[in-house]
Amino acid sequence: MTRRLGPGSLVIATHNAGKLKEIAALLEPYGLKCLSAGSLGLPEPAETGTTFVQNALLKAHAAAEASGIVALADDSGLAVEALGGRPGVYTADWAERQWFEGSAGRDWFMAMGKVEGMLQERGPDVSRAAAFHCVLALAWPDGESAVYEGRAPGSLTWPPRGKLGFGYDPVFVPEGMQRTFAELEPEEKHRISHRADAFAKLVAEQFG
Repeated sequence: MTRRLGPGSLVIATHNAGKLKEIAALLEPYGLKCLSAGSLGLPEPAETGTTFVQNALLKAHAAAEASGIVALADDSGLAVEALGGRPGVYTADWAERQWFEGSAGRDWFMAMGKVEGMLQERGPDVSRAAAFHCVLALAWPDGESAVYEGRAPGSLTWPPRGKLGFGYDPVFVPEGMQRTFAELEPEEKHRISHRADAFAKLVAEQFG
């Protein structure tokens, strides 16, 4: 029998404010108070996995063990068909700036440009098919866990469009739409995103 979440606090194993806001909005109807790993001062574990599932479980278990509270971790990324599924689990790494004159951090425009440059190198007829993938991992402090996988298919466009969303959202057009993720209102994106797909599976099992 599937272990179920009860009402109360849930640690979201992220230091990303955009991701926390999106996840908290999806969980709000179920009486869960979402706390971020960042607000609790929990360290970010090294993401040493080579799959989304491995990294999500790694982060969830680390947060649950450190906080003593049930934790939910998300590992997500963009898989581009013509690039053999890259950047995949290294989606965020492609946005990392190197230390230069004291500046470091993530530059998503640089990351989007890297993907676009690699596509253009492959010629004008290259497939622009891509999909966002999301794995949600729940972990209890005693070590038990559950995993839910979601996907949002679509294609890449250039130049980037839209001011909403984050990450690669400005260049990703979901299947059946003309607008990018970054041009969609949050409520609209939540209904069709890879994270929403994974959440639907989590909700069906945990609260259905």
